[in-house]
Amino acid sequence: MSEIKAGLVKELREKTGAGMMECKKALSETNGDLDAAIDFLRKKGMSVAEKKAGRVANQGLVGVIVKGLEGAVVELNSETDFVAKNTDFQKFLGDVMTVALAKKGDVDAVKSADLNGKTVSDTLTSLIATIGENMNLRRSGYVSVNQGVVVPYVHTATVSGMGKIGVLVALESTGDQAALQETGKKIAMHIAAANPRFLAVADVDAATIEHEKGIYSEQAKNSGKPAAIIEKMVEGRMRKFYEEVVLLEQAFIMDPDKKVKDVVADLAKSVGTDVKLTAFVRFGLGEGIEKKEEDFAAEVAKQMNG
Repeated sequence: MSEIKAGLVKELREKTGAGMMECKKALSETNGDLDAAIDFLRKKGMSVAEKKAGRVANQGLVGVIVKGLEGAVVELNSETDFVAKNTDFQKFLGDVMTVALAKKGDVDAVKSADLNGKTVSDTLTSLIATIGENMNLRRSGYVSVNQGVVVPYVHTATVSGMGKIGVLVALESTGDQAALQETGKKIAMHIAAANPRFLAVADVDAATIEHEKGIYSEQAKNSGKPAAIIEKMVEGRMRKFYEEVVLLEQAFIMDPDKKVKDVVADLAKSVGTDVKLTAFVRFGLGEGIEKKEEDFAAEVAKQMNG
C-alpha cells in the first residue's frame, strides 16, 4: 500500500496512547484503516487510552427540555463557541427543543416541522445567512414514562437548559415524586460523568459482545496460559467491560461501593414501591464528530499566492 501519512499516525497515537513505531506498524498491518489499527493495538495490549477513540470536539450547545412525563434533548452545532453564546442561536435551539418534544425526538421529523411559517431546516438556513457561520441540527433524543418522572440534567450550562452535556433519565414508579426527582438527578449527574453506552447488560448487542470477546481472547492468548484459564480470563474481562459501559452495572460515582442498580433498589425501598430505570439519553457536545485538521502551511501559501 502507499506510505502511511504522518497525520494518520498522529491521530492513532492521540486515540490510543501507543508509541509512534507501534502506530506505524498497526496502520501498515491494517492497510491504513484507523479503526482496524485501534483494534490491532488493543489486541497487542498496546492501547493505553482506548476511551479517547470517540472523544472529539465541536462547538454549539446541547439543549434539554422536560414537560410532564416526557423529555427531549437536542444537539445544535456551530463552528465557534462565540456563536453558541449568541442569543439568536440560543432562541432557535429553544424553539427546536419544543418541536423535538412534540416529534418524540425524530430528528428528520423535527427538521421538516413547521416553525413560525417555515420549516425548521429553512429557519436554520436563514439563521446561518444572518450570523455568517455554518450550523447543523445534528440529532435529538426522547424519553417518556407512563408514571413516575423524567429528570433532566445539563452539565456546564451556558444558559438554563443548555450546555455542553445534556442528560435525560426515565424512572417508572408510583412512588413519591420528590424522592424520584432527587435520586434521578443524582443518576443523571452520574451519567454525565460516566458516559455509559447501554442501560442493561441485555441491551448490549451481539456484535459488540463478539468484538470485545475477540479482543480479550487475543490479549489472553498472548499470556501463554492454558485454554481453560484463557476462558476464565475472558469472562472476567467481559464482566469488567460491562461494569464500564452498562449504566446499571457501573459503580455509582457518588457512592462507589454501590452499583447504579443498587441505588435504584434503595430508592424503591425508601418510597415503598417498585422503581425501574427504563431509559436514559446522554448527548455530549461534538462527540463522534471528526474535527477538520487544518494545514496551516498550505493556507498561508494560498493567501500569499492569492
